[in-house]
Amino acid sequence: MSKYVFGVDIGGTTVKIGLFSTDGVMLDKWEITTRTDEGGKYILSDVAESVKNKMSEKDINKEEVVGVGMGVPGPVKEDGTVLRCVNLGWGIFNAAEQLSELLGLPVKAGNDANMAALGEMWQGGGKGYKNIVMVTLGTGVGGGIIINGKMLSGSNGAAGEIGHMTVNSDETEMCTCGKRGCLEQYTSATGLVRAAKIALNNSDRPSKLRSVQYISAKEIFDAAKDGDDMAMELVEEHGRILGSALAQIACITDPEAFVIGGGVSRAGSVLIETANKYYVQNAFHACKKTKFELAQLGNDAGMYGGACSVLGMDI
Repeated sequence: MSKYVFGVDIGGTTVKIGLFSTDGVMLDKWEITTRTDEGGKYILSDVAESVKNKMSEKDINKEEVVGVGMGVPGPVKEDGTVLRCVNLGWGIFNAAEQLSELLGLPVKAGNDANMAALGEMWQGGGKGYKNIVMVTLGTGVGGGIIINGKMLSGSNGAAGEIGHMTVNSDETEMCTCGKRGCLEQYTSATGLVRAAKIALNNSDRPSKLRSVQYISAKEIFDAAKDGDDMAMELVEEHGRILGSALAQIACITDPEAFVIGGGVSRAGSVLIETANKYYVQNAFHACKKTKFELAQLGNDAGMYGGACSVLGMDI
């Protein structure tokens, strides 16, 4: 008898749901709207209804489903208790237990970044490794830590929040988290653009970036690849801060690989090579050979991770 598993990635706007075979093949994927009104009280019932409808459509019965894995945008304890998800309107409650009751199936819940890391380890850029740190460089900086094939959640579900480690104690501008000098302020797409605007305003140096109406991280990396001096310096500084921070993380987690994802990762080899250079300079001697890989699953990583979390490591 065939066996199936569902992976669910709950975002602030949409919920992505994937149907997988237990050997990691995505058989179908779809989205539903995230109803955040009334404190998000409809979200899990909407997910349950959508999963049931897909089971009916595919003629899958409960005995054929191993379970459902769900990633949510906030801290989640190992037992599935959510510790407030501001974007969803959720307070503190056991989301895994509630969805399990609605479906009559086993449910595993975790932080969405940790789930994405698990997905990349299973079928993406981290495939073949059991110990990885995933770094997501987007509007912010997220992270997920996988140790011996299992998500590291921590006592408050906040393990892997690498974007909010302090890398500059002299920073005067505030991070979105309320602190100052967070890694996110320098290595996110937003942080790189901020650095470019500061550099342009503080000098009269010629740069291709001066002719760009809306500067983006992509524009900065593209200009650097074309030999623009200012852009090259910005990319170098971005890599220095990122690589140095990852060297500190390696002292604690000692991963086999860093898997770099998010929009900034589209810069490809120049991003990886620059960060790796500064990583090697700063890493503890036993950790210097840690690999740097690019994430491969994109927006599907959370669904893959959800599926994997249910299967455990018997895959």
